[in-house]
Amino acid sequence: MDIRKNRLLGVIILLLLVSFDFLGQSTNVEGSSYQFTKLYHLDATPVQSQGKTGTCWSFSGLSFFESELIRKGNKTPDALSEMFVVRKSYENKADKFIRMDGKLNFGEGGAFHDIPWVIKTHGIVPYEVYNGLNGSESFDHAEFFEVLNGAIQGLLKYMGSSSNGISSNWKSAIAGILDAYIGKDMKEFQWKGKTYTPQSYAASIGLNMDDYFSLTSFTNHLPYSKCQLAIPDNYNWGDSYNVALDDLMATVENALANGYTVAWGADVSEKGFSFKNGIALVPEDPSTIQLSGKDNRNFNDAGADRSSNAFLTPTKELTVTASIRQKGYDNKTTTDDHGMHIVGLYKDQNGKKYLLVKNSWGMGNYPKGYLYVSESYFRLKTINIYLHKEGIPQELRKKIGI
Repeated sequence: MDIRKNRLLGVIILLLLVSFDFLGQSTNVEGSSYQFTKLYHLDATPVQSQGKTGTCWSFSGLSFFESELIRKGNKTPDALSEMFVVRKSYENKADKFIRMDGKLNFGEGGAFHDIPWVIKTHGIVPYEVYNGLNGSESFDHAEFFEVLNGAIQGLLKYMGSSSNGISSNWKSAIAGILDAYIGKDMKEFQWKGKTYTPQSYAASIGLNMDDYFSLTSFTNHLPYSKCQLAIPDNYNWGDSYNVALDDLMATVENALANGYTVAWGADVSEKGFSFKNGIALVPEDPSTIQLSGKDNRNFNDAGADRSSNAFLTPTKELTVTASIRQKGYDNKTTTDDHGMHIVGLYKDQNGKKYLLVKNSWGMGNYPKGYLYVSESYFRLKTINIYLHKEGIPQELRKKIGI
């Protein structure tokens, strides 16, 4: 079944639940001794599943913008179309890939700033207008991406052997693949009794895409200056502001305290990240976590089974410094794996803080699609955060000039 058919009802139910305990849960998994107490918990639309796709950045990024609509007073916002964003991003990515003679990553991934680029350039549409399923019951891009990638790589190979350049027909060929797998492009549509284009609908929702900024924290960039993260999915060459590690966590806390949620790019391949167990942490002794099996390429299900007493009982965690964090980034044990959505801050019975994170892997774990992320994990494995400028502490905003 279409997992988002009853989304409006889901929003209403979720907003009612938020006023009580978090989805009736105060722990991360059945049998756990963790007891979490709410400090801040902001509204979000219902958890979705990206299925077998590498489009977490679109799901989490649009979840973030839907929470922005709620913050601005629209308590039942339209579900926005992840696959419209994905389609327009593929068109852009293909164009850059060919212009760069293939010296650019062409994959399923993306970054949070791709969404404002799409909205400003092409607009946005409701999910109900463009769901991207194209007759399927769930998202599965395995065949789709093989066909799309085969076409773009074939064109690249032809470019290398052609003395006459390439025609402009290849863009129509790519558009045809996108049409076949996720649906024909949307130029005009009817919605709630009105006629819209994607651009006019984007204007109607009332979000200013220039109000949103990315922050990161790595020592190979100048402090408190703009940088471009050297990660494969940053094909759009988006900027981030490089701040101190303490500033990064302080910004998230400040944002949540003032009603702003945060989009979060992070590495989830760390052994201490367990969606199944509803928690992510960095035990001081990593050997306490045992792995069985292998994570899949998109991290869109449980992947490798992780077992540890640390998932059931609060444990001492690694003290993460900027140098430890940087080492992981430099030796590629910290990579840009996954995009998620930070909606709350909790503390356990020992006073340790955990971020409440909304994922896009469905609702199959105990916290119904969410997980608790320790401060140590956040400090070690964050690639970047993305948020409204008003969520950034005022002194930090002055320091970076926004």
